Amino acid sequence: MAIAASASAVRFSLLAAQPPHLPTHWEPAIRLSSTTTRQAVRASAAAASPPSLASSPTGIVLVDRTEAEKVNRLKTVYLEKVVPLLKEEFSYKNIHDVPKIEKVVVNCGMGDAEQNSKGLEAAMKDLALITGQRPVKTKAKNSIAAFKLREGATVGIAVTLRGNVMYSFLDRLINLGLPRTRDFQGVNPNSFDGHGNYSIGFRDQSVFPEIRHEALGKQKGMDVCITTTAKTDNEAQRLLALLGMPFREGGGGPTVVVYKKKRKAAHFDSKSRGRK
Repeated sequence: MAIAASASAVRFSLLAAQPPHLPTHWEPAIRLSSTTTRQAVRASAAAASPPSLASSPTGIVLVDRTEAEKVNRLKTVYLEKVVPLLKEEFSYKNIHDVPKIEKVVVNCGMGDAEQNSKGLEAAMKDLALITGQRPVKTKAKNSIAAFKLREGATVGIAVTLRGNVMYSFLDRLINLGLPRTRDFQGVNPNSFDGHGNYSIGFRDQSVFPEIRHEALGKQKGMDVCITTTAKTDNEAQRLLALLGMPFREGGGGPTVVVYKKKRKAAHFDSKSRGRK
């Protein structure tokens, strides 16, 4: 009897301490409806449609915040958003005609690779951290005496990326590497080779968060070549722009550069002599 009396007293004190705007039977009601509420929340979350990706006024597809947790989010954006836009803009009849990124080649030249073996191994480790794939050594095809170069000597390292690793590297390149570049104002839109391939040069590898600036001894650069299946440079530029490549504003589209043949000094000397 004493235990029952004490329990009822504790319950009366708890009910008396509750806010005045809540009813006296609010606690059992919450307990009874908790299971129903959880089931209703789960059902509404399952029935909710996935968030749509927003697009900017310039036409560049923006990645939603909820998509940041996906592993291959750039590949998902390409398949779901970029392909329909390119097919409608360039009037492709077959979906296989839509340009896509075939491969990405990252290379780093090292002139002192033969004399500095430790530096070569360190460069290979750094490039493997950046790209997620171990690079291979590139060999010299010819011997050049002026550069003290022999055939078969190591002159650099390179790595070729395809598939999911390629999209993962491009995602980090566009969203992390380029914005961290010092005095970055956009990439050059005239760096296409005329066949739909684009090249970017980096003077410092420390723009990637995988490389610690303190552990980086000598500053090393690298070249990134993006190979696409586009037939023209305009199609390739549109593909990369929709994927988020920050091209320089006011640069226009890719231009065809006509190289003029340089004339020797003797050519101008002969003309000046004839005039005299």
